Amino acid sequence: MSRMLFVNLPVNDLSASIAFFSGLGFAFDPAFTDQNSTCMVISEQACVMLLRRDFFESFHHRRTARPGDPLEVMTAVSAASREDVDDLCDRALSTGATPASAPDDQGFMYGRSFVDLDGHVWEVMWMDPQAAGAA
Repeated sequence: MSRMLFVNLPVNDLSASIAFFSGLGFAFDPAFTDQNSTCMVISEQACVMLLRRDFFESFHHRRTARPGDPLEVMTAVSAASREDVDDLCDRALSTGATPASAPDDQGFMYGRSFVDLDGHVWEVMWMDPQAAGAA
């Protein structure tokens, strides 16, 4: 059975988040977009729902983490190549993101990370297909 993954993230300014992630090349599903949220398409099997913070909080009864709180999740996306990792992260940094950590180059695997406009940590990674097949 094939399953889809939907990650839900609170954002302070939905329009700014849409502009930021559009600048990184992500598309949005208009069928699941309104004044409260949008569906950012990662792949056919994975989406990120960006929800206005107050709307996000209407789905649960716990405290919502704020930037600077302990980190609960890092969202990782794959890249087609090392150059693709650098391109995506460089575009993120040029449109308002900050670096989350130093690049991690293990030869067969390469990754970088950034913190988006709302304090969410994103990792972008590439792994050599031959190394992945050997594992």
